[in-house]
Amino acid sequence: MKKKRVLVLGASILQKPLIDKVIEDGYYLGIVDYNENAVCVKQADEFFCVSTTDEKGVYEIAKKFKADAIVTTATDMPVRSIAYSSEKLGLTSISYESSLKATDKALMIQSFEKDGVPHPWYFILEKENNYDYNQYSIKFPCVIKPTDSSGSRGVKLVESIDQLNDAIIYSKGFSRNGSVIIEEYLVGQEISIEVMCIDGVSNILAVTKKETTGSPYFVELGHSQPANIEQKLMNELRHLVSSTCESIGVKNGPAHIEVMITKEGPKVIEMGARMGGDFITSNLVPLSTGIDMIELMLKISLNEKVVLPSKNQKGSAIRYFNINPGKIKSVLRLNDAKNLPGIIEIEICVKEGDNISEIKNSRDRIGHVIAEGDNEIEAIENAERAIKMIKIEVENEQ
Repeated sequence: MKKKRVLVLGASILQKPLIDKVIEDGYYLGIVDYNENAVCVKQADEFFCVSTTDEKGVYEIAKKFKADAIVTTATDMPVRSIAYSSEKLGLTSISYESSLKATDKALMIQSFEKDGVPHPWYFILEKENNYDYNQYSIKFPCVIKPTDSSGSRGVKLVESIDQLNDAIIYSKGFSRNGSVIIEEYLVGQEISIEVMCIDGVSNILAVTKKETTGSPYFVELGHSQPANIEQKLMNELRHLVSSTCESIGVKNGPAHIEVMITKEGPKVIEMGARMGGDFITSNLVPLSTGIDMIELMLKISLNEKVVLPSKNQKGSAIRYFNINPGKIKSVLRLNDAKNLPGIIEIEICVKEGDNISEIKNSRDRIGHVIAEGDNEIEAIENAERAIKMIKIEVENEQ
Protein backbone atom coordinates (compact mmCIF):
# COMPACT_ATOMS: atom_id res chain seq x y z
CA MET A 1 0.00 0.00 0.00
CA LYS A 2 1.26 3.46 -0.91
CA LYS A 3 2.25 5.53 2.12
CA LYS A 4 0.20 8.62 2.83
CA ARG A 5 2.26 11.78 2.55
CA VAL A 6 2.28 14.28 5.43
CA LEU A 7 3.87 17.70 5.09
CA VAL A 8 4.91 19.24 8.44
CA LEU A 9 5.52 22.98 8.66
CA GLY A 10 8.42 23.61 11.02
CA ALA A 11 11.47 21.59 12.08
CA SER A 12 12.21 23.09 15.50
CA ILE A 13 12.09 21.27 18.83
CA LEU A 14 8.45 22.42 19.13
CA GLN A 15 7.50 20.30 16.11
CA LYS A 16 9.50 17.22 17.19
CA PRO A 17 6.60 15.41 18.94
CA LEU A 18 4.51 15.79 15.77
CA ILE A 19 7.36 14.72 13.50
CA ASP A 20 8.10 11.69 15.70
CA LYS A 21 4.43 10.69 15.54
CA VAL A 22 4.32 10.97 11.73
CA ILE A 23 7.33 8.66 11.53
CA GLU A 24 5.91 6.28 14.16
CA ASP A 25 2.66 5.98 12.21
CA GLY A 26 4.56 5.08 9.03
CA TYR A 27 3.65 8.09 6.88
CA TYR A 28 5.98 9.57 4.27
CA LEU A 29 7.33 12.75 5.87
CA GLY A 30 8.01 16.09 4.22
CA ILE A 31 9.30 19.00 6.31
CA VAL A 32 9.29 22.71 5.49
CA ASP A 33 11.52 25.17 7.34
CA TYR A 34 13.58 28.23 6.38
CA ASN A 35 16.44 26.90 8.56
CA GLU A 36 18.17 23.98 6.90
CA ASN A 37 20.03 23.30 10.16
CA ALA A 38 16.89 23.05 12.32
CA VAL A 39 16.94 20.18 14.80
CA CYS A 40 14.42 17.91 13.03
CA VAL A 41 15.50 18.41 9.41
CA LYS A 42 17.38 15.10 9.18
CA GLN A 43 14.24 13.16 10.14
CA ALA A 44 12.51 14.12 6.89
CA ASP A 45 12.10 11.88 3.89
CA GLU A 46 12.12 15.13 1.92
CA PHE A 47 13.12 18.58 3.19
CA PHE A 48 12.16 21.93 1.66
CA CYS A 49 14.04 25.08 2.64
CA VAL A 50 11.20 27.61 2.56
CA SER A 51 9.67 29.80 5.25
CA THR A 52 6.62 28.23 6.90
CA THR A 53 4.84 31.60 6.60
CA ASP A 54 5.42 31.86 2.82
CA GLU A 55 1.90 30.93 1.76
CA LYS A 56 2.54 30.65 -1.98
CA GLY A 57 5.89 28.96 -1.44
CA VAL A 58 4.33 26.33 0.83
CA TYR A 59 1.53 25.80 -1.70
CA GLU A 60 4.02 25.07 -4.51
CA ILE A 61 5.85 22.61 -2.25
CA ALA A 62 2.62 20.89 -1.13
CA LYS A 63 1.56 20.51 -4.76
CA LYS A 64 4.96 19.10 -5.77
CA PHE A 65 5.10 16.83 -2.69
CA LYS A 66 1.55 15.59 -3.40
CA ALA A 67 0.62 16.06 0.25
CA ASP A 68 -2.31 14.15 1.70
CA ALA A 69 -2.21 16.42 4.77
CA ILE A 70 -0.40 19.59 5.85
CA VAL A 71 0.07 20.07 9.60
CA THR A 72 1.96 21.95 12.29
CA THR A 73 1.85 22.35 16.04
CA ALA A 74 2.60 24.95 18.73
CA THR A 75 2.90 27.83 16.28
CA ASP A 76 0.39 30.30 14.88
CA MET A 77 1.31 31.98 11.60
CA PRO A 78 1.98 28.76 9.60
CA VAL A 79 -1.72 28.00 10.12
CA ARG A 80 -2.35 30.52 7.33
CA SER A 81 -0.04 28.64 4.97
CA ILE A 82 -1.77 25.36 5.80
CA ALA A 83 -5.23 26.81 5.15
CA TYR A 84 -4.11 28.55 1.93
CA SER A 85 -2.66 25.35 0.46
CA SER A 86 -5.34 23.00 1.78
CA GLU A 87 -8.13 25.13 0.34
CA LYS A 88 -6.50 25.03 -3.10
CA LEU A 89 -5.63 21.32 -2.94
CA GLY A 90 -8.90 20.10 -1.40
CA LEU A 91 -7.29 18.90 1.84
CA THR A 92 -8.86 18.92 5.30
CA SER A 93 -8.21 22.18 7.14
CA ILE A 94 -9.93 25.31 8.37
CA SER A 95 -10.74 27.86 5.67
CA TYR A 96 -8.27 30.59 4.78
CA GLU A 97 -10.70 33.19 6.14
CA SER A 98 -10.81 31.32 9.45
CA SER A 99 -7.02 31.12 9.54
CA LEU A 100 -6.83 34.92 9.30
CA LYS A 101 -9.26 35.32 12.20
CA ALA A 102 -7.31 32.75 14.22
CA THR A 103 -3.96 34.51 13.74
CA ASP A 104 -4.90 38.21 13.82
CA LYS A 105 -6.04 39.35 17.25
CA ALA A 106 -7.94 42.30 15.76
CA LEU A 107 -9.98 40.14 13.38
CA MET A 108 -10.44 37.59 16.14
CA ILE A 109 -11.88 39.92 18.76
CA GLN A 110 -14.05 41.66 16.17
CA SER A 111 -15.49 38.24 15.30
CA PHE A 112 -16.11 37.55 19.00
CA GLU A 113 -17.91 40.87 19.32
CA LYS A 114 -20.09 40.19 16.27
CA ASP A 115 -21.03 36.72 17.49
CA GLY A 116 -21.56 37.56 21.16
CA VAL A 117 -18.56 35.66 22.55
CA PRO A 118 -17.57 37.21 25.92
CA HIS A 119 -14.28 39.10 25.54
CA PRO A 120 -12.34 42.07 26.97
CA TRP A 121 -13.11 45.61 25.82
CA TYR A 122 -10.58 46.67 23.20
CA PHE A 123 -9.25 49.36 20.88
CA ILE A 124 -7.29 48.56 17.73
CA LEU A 125 -4.48 50.93 16.76
CA GLU A 126 -3.61 50.46 13.11
CA LYS A 127 -0.15 51.12 11.72
CA GLU A 128 -1.07 54.51 10.28
CA ASN A 129 -3.19 55.75 13.21
CA ASN A 130 -2.51 59.19 14.61
CA TYR A 131 -2.97 58.31 18.24
CA ASP A 132 -5.31 60.67 20.07
CA TYR A 133 -5.83 58.99 23.42
CA ASN A 134 -8.47 61.51 24.49
CA GLN A 135 -10.89 60.08 21.96
CA TYR A 136 -10.79 56.67 23.66
CA SER A 137 -12.38 55.74 26.97
CA ILE A 138 -9.32 53.76 28.02
CA LYS A 139 -9.41 52.51 31.60
CA PHE A 140 -6.17 51.76 33.38
CA PRO A 141 -4.57 49.37 33.97
CA CYS A 142 -4.91 47.85 30.50
CA VAL A 143 -2.89 45.46 28.36
CA ILE A 144 -1.28 46.18 25.01
CA LYS A 145 -0.11 43.55 22.53
CA PRO A 146 0.65 43.12 18.81
CA THR A 147 -2.24 41.88 16.73
CA ASP A 148 -0.14 39.24 14.99
CA SER A 149 2.40 37.87 17.46
CA SER A 150 2.42 35.04 20.02
CA GLY A 151 4.43 33.61 22.91
CA SER A 152 3.83 36.76 25.03
CA ARG A 153 6.07 38.72 22.64
CA GLY A 154 5.20 42.42 22.78
CA VAL A 155 2.63 42.02 25.57
CA LYS A 156 2.80 44.64 28.32
CA LEU A 157 0.71 46.00 31.17
CA VAL A 158 0.01 49.74 30.99
CA GLU A 159 -0.86 51.30 34.35
CA SER A 160 -1.38 54.95 33.33
CA ILE A 161 -1.72 57.27 30.35
CA ASP A 162 1.90 58.33 30.89
CA GLN A 163 3.10 54.80 30.04
CA LEU A 164 0.91 54.30 26.99
CA ASN A 165 3.07 55.79 24.24
CA ASP A 166 6.19 53.87 25.30
CA ALA A 167 4.14 50.68 25.57
CA ILE A 168 2.77 51.17 22.04
CA ILE A 169 6.31 51.58 20.69
CA TYR A 170 7.43 48.44 22.57
CA SER A 171 4.49 46.37 21.33
CA LYS A 172 4.76 47.59 17.73
CA GLY A 173 8.35 46.33 17.74
CA PHE A 174 6.96 42.76 17.79
CA SER A 175 4.21 43.34 15.20
CA ARG A 176 4.60 42.22 11.61
CA ASN A 177 1.88 44.53 10.30
CA GLY A 178 2.51 47.41 12.72
CA SER A 179 -0.88 47.15 14.43
CA VAL A 180 -1.44 46.73 18.16
CA ILE A 181 -4.48 46.19 20.32
CA ILE A 182 -5.29 47.76 23.69
CA GLU A 183 -7.43 45.49 25.85
CA GLU A 184 -9.11 45.36 29.21
CA TYR A 185 -6.84 44.03 31.95
CA LEU A 186 -8.78 40.98 33.07
CA VAL A 187 -8.47 39.83 36.68
CA GLY A 188 -9.13 36.24 37.75
CA GLN A 189 -7.87 32.69 37.20
CA GLU A 190 -6.41 32.15 33.75
CA ILE A 191 -6.94 28.78 32.09
CA SER A 192 -6.57 27.29 28.66
CA ILE A 193 -8.93 24.77 27.14
CA GLU A 194 -7.59 22.05 24.86
CA VAL A 195 -10.18 21.20 22.22
CA MET A 196 -10.55 18.81 19.31
CA CYS A 197 -13.33 19.66 16.86
CA ILE A 198 -14.85 16.77 14.92
CA ASP A 199 -17.57 17.43 12.33
CA GLY A 200 -18.50 20.72 13.99
CA VAL A 201 -18.61 19.32 17.55
CA SER A 202 -16.15 20.97 19.96
CA ASN A 203 -14.80 18.31 22.33
CA ILE A 204 -13.02 19.55 25.46
CA LEU A 205 -10.13 17.18 26.17
CA ALA A 206 -8.51 19.05 29.06
CA VAL A 207 -8.66 22.28 31.03
CA THR A 208 -5.24 23.69 31.93
CA LYS A 209 -4.50 26.04 34.81
CA LYS A 210 -1.84 28.69 34.13
CA GLU A 211 0.79 30.48 36.18
CA THR A 212 2.55 33.54 34.74
CA THR A 213 5.21 36.06 35.67
CA GLY A 214 2.40 38.57 36.21
CA SER A 215 2.78 42.18 35.19
CA PRO A 216 4.16 43.72 33.16
CA TYR A 217 4.89 40.90 30.63
CA PHE A 218 2.65 37.95 31.69
CA VAL A 219 4.96 35.20 30.43
CA GLU A 220 3.75 31.70 31.25
CA LEU A 221 5.81 29.93 33.94
CA GLY A 222 3.64 26.90 34.52
CA HIS A 223 0.67 24.80 33.44
CA SER A 224 -1.19 22.02 35.23
CA GLN A 225 -4.03 19.59 34.52
CA PRO A 226 -6.79 18.90 35.24
CA ALA A 227 -7.79 22.33 36.51
CA ASN A 228 -10.30 22.06 39.35
CA ILE A 229 -13.50 23.37 37.74
CA GLU A 230 -16.93 23.10 39.40
CA GLN A 231 -19.76 21.65 37.32
CA LYS A 232 -21.72 24.91 36.85
CA LEU A 233 -18.64 26.68 35.49
CA MET A 234 -17.75 23.68 33.34
CA ASN A 235 -21.15 23.93 31.67
CA GLU A 236 -20.47 27.62 30.95
CA LEU A 237 -17.08 26.73 29.51
CA ARG A 238 -18.59 24.12 27.18
CA HIS A 239 -20.96 26.74 25.77
CA LEU A 240 -18.09 29.26 25.52
CA VAL A 241 -15.86 26.79 23.66
CA SER A 242 -18.62 25.93 21.21
CA SER A 243 -19.43 29.57 20.43
CA THR A 244 -15.72 30.47 20.16
CA CYS A 245 -14.94 27.71 17.67
CA GLU A 246 -18.07 28.54 15.69
CA SER A 247 -17.13 32.23 15.59
CA ILE A 248 -13.65 31.57 14.21
CA GLY A 249 -14.81 28.73 11.97
CA VAL A 250 -13.04 25.68 13.38
CA LYS A 251 -15.10 22.60 12.50
CA ASN A 252 -12.42 19.93 12.19
CA GLY A 253 -9.11 20.05 14.00
CA PRO A 254 -7.59 21.37 17.21
CA ALA A 255 -8.19 24.59 19.13
CA HIS A 256 -6.36 26.11 22.08
CA ILE A 257 -8.57 28.65 23.85
CA GLU A 258 -7.23 31.01 26.52
CA VAL A 259 -9.84 32.12 29.05
CA MET A 260 -9.93 34.33 32.14
CA ILE A 261 -12.47 33.38 34.77
CA THR A 262 -13.59 36.80 36.03
CA LYS A 263 -16.24 37.96 38.49
CA GLU A 264 -18.52 38.58 35.49
CA GLY A 265 -17.94 35.05 34.20
CA PRO A 266 -15.45 33.48 31.79
CA LYS A 267 -14.11 35.69 28.98
CA VAL A 268 -12.05 34.59 25.99
CA ILE A 269 -8.62 36.24 25.83
CA GLU A 270 -7.76 34.65 22.50
CA MET A 271 -7.69 31.33 20.69
CA GLY A 272 -5.43 29.45 18.33
CA ALA A 273 -6.63 27.07 15.64
CA ARG A 274 -3.85 24.73 16.67
CA MET A 275 -2.77 22.55 19.54
CA GLY A 276 -1.37 24.19 22.65
CA GLY A 277 2.34 24.88 22.91
CA ASP A 278 4.49 24.83 26.04
CA PHE A 279 4.35 20.99 26.02
CA ILE A 280 0.62 21.10 26.83
CA THR A 281 -0.35 18.97 23.85
CA SER A 282 2.72 16.78 23.58
CA ASN A 283 3.10 15.96 27.29
CA LEU A 284 0.47 17.27 29.70
CA VAL A 285 -2.68 16.11 27.90
CA PRO A 286 -1.42 12.53 27.32
CA LEU A 287 -0.16 12.31 30.92
CA SER A 288 -3.41 13.55 32.50
CA THR A 289 -5.97 12.05 30.09
CA GLY A 290 -4.24 9.30 28.13
CA ILE A 291 -5.40 11.00 24.91
CA ASP A 292 -2.91 11.55 22.09
CA MET A 293 -4.00 14.86 20.54
CA ILE A 294 -1.30 14.67 17.87
CA GLU A 295 -2.64 11.31 16.68
CA LEU A 296 -6.17 12.71 16.57
CA MET A 297 -5.07 15.76 14.59
CA LEU A 298 -3.22 13.60 12.07
CA LYS A 299 -6.25 11.38 11.51
CA ILE A 300 -8.53 14.41 11.06
CA SER A 301 -6.08 16.05 8.64
CA LEU A 302 -5.85 12.81 6.63
CA ASN A 303 -9.67 12.63 6.55
CA GLU A 304 -9.67 9.35 8.46
CA LYS A 305 -12.38 8.22 10.87
CA VAL A 306 -11.81 9.55 14.39
CA VAL A 307 -13.21 8.12 17.60
CA LEU A 308 -12.41 9.90 20.86
CA PRO A 309 -11.02 7.47 23.45
CA SER A 310 -12.18 7.50 27.05
CA LYS A 311 -10.17 9.77 29.36
CA ASN A 312 -7.95 8.81 32.27
CA GLN A 313 -7.97 10.88 35.46
CA LYS A 314 -4.37 11.68 36.38
CA GLY A 315 -2.40 14.88 37.05
CA SER A 316 0.32 16.57 35.03
CA ALA A 317 2.28 19.80 35.37
CA ILE A 318 5.10 21.82 33.87
CA ARG A 319 7.12 24.47 35.64
CA TYR A 320 9.67 26.78 34.04
CA PHE A 321 12.81 28.04 35.74
CA ASN A 322 12.62 31.70 36.78
CA ILE A 323 16.19 32.84 37.44
CA ASN A 324 17.62 36.29 38.08
CA PRO A 325 19.45 37.77 35.07
CA GLY A 326 23.23 37.39 34.86
CA LYS A 327 25.95 34.93 33.82
CA ILE A 328 25.50 31.24 34.65
CA LYS A 329 28.21 30.05 37.09
CA SER A 330 27.00 26.49 37.61
CA VAL A 331 24.05 24.09 37.42
CA LEU A 332 23.96 21.69 40.37
CA ARG A 333 21.93 18.59 41.37
CA LEU A 334 20.32 18.14 37.96
CA ASN A 335 20.71 14.34 38.00
CA ASP A 336 19.36 14.13 41.56
CA ALA A 337 16.26 16.03 40.47
CA LYS A 338 15.72 13.72 37.49
CA ASN A 339 15.47 10.77 39.89
CA LEU A 340 12.73 12.32 42.03
CA PRO A 341 9.27 10.65 42.03
CA GLY A 342 6.93 11.71 39.26
CA ILE A 343 9.53 13.46 37.11
CA ILE A 344 9.02 12.89 33.39
CA GLU A 345 11.46 15.36 31.85
CA ILE A 346 13.91 18.08 32.83
CA GLU A 347 15.47 20.30 30.18
CA ILE A 348 17.88 23.17 30.76
CA CYS A 349 19.02 24.95 27.60
CA VAL A 350 21.84 27.05 29.10
CA LYS A 351 25.31 26.17 30.30
CA GLU A 352 28.09 27.63 32.39
CA GLY A 353 29.16 31.01 31.00
CA ASP A 354 25.88 31.79 29.23
CA ASN A 355 24.17 35.11 29.94
CA ILE A 356 20.46 35.07 30.75
CA SER A 357 18.11 38.02 30.64
CA GLU A 358 14.88 39.02 32.33
CA ILE A 359 11.91 36.95 31.15
CA LYS A 360 9.95 39.22 28.82
CA ASN A 361 8.62 36.54 26.46
CA SER A 362 8.59 32.76 26.20
CA ARG A 363 11.90 32.64 24.33
CA ASP A 364 13.68 34.05 27.40
CA ARG A 365 12.88 30.97 29.50
CA ILE A 366 15.91 28.74 30.12
CA GLY A 367 14.32 25.37 30.86
CA HIS A 368 11.50 23.37 32.40
CA VAL A 369 10.42 20.41 34.49
CA ILE A 370 7.52 18.13 33.49
CA ALA A 371 5.96 15.92 36.15
CA GLU A 372 3.01 13.61 36.71
CA GLY A 373 0.98 12.62 39.75
CA ASP A 374 -2.24 10.98 40.83
CA ASN A 375 -3.87 14.42 40.63
CA GLU A 376 -3.06 18.00 39.68
CA ILE A 377 -1.80 19.00 43.12
CA GLU A 378 0.61 16.07 43.35
CA ALA A 379 1.95 16.75 39.86
CA ILE A 380 2.57 20.41 40.74
CA GLU A 381 4.33 19.43 43.96
CA ASN A 382 6.55 16.97 42.08
CA ALA A 383 7.54 19.58 39.49
CA GLU A 384 8.20 22.31 42.05
CA ARG A 385 10.25 19.94 44.24
CA ALA A 386 12.59 19.35 41.30
CA ILE A 387 12.79 23.06 40.46
CA LYS A 388 13.82 23.82 44.06
CA MET A 389 16.40 21.03 44.15
CA ILE A 390 18.27 22.24 41.07
CA LYS A 391 20.66 25.03 41.98
CA ILE A 392 21.43 27.42 39.14
CA GLU A 393 24.07 29.84 40.35
CA VAL A 394 24.12 33.19 38.58
CA GLU A 395 26.72 35.93 38.71
CA ASN A 396 24.94 39.26 38.56
CA GLU A 397 26.81 41.41 36.08
CA GLN A 398 25.17 44.71 36.96
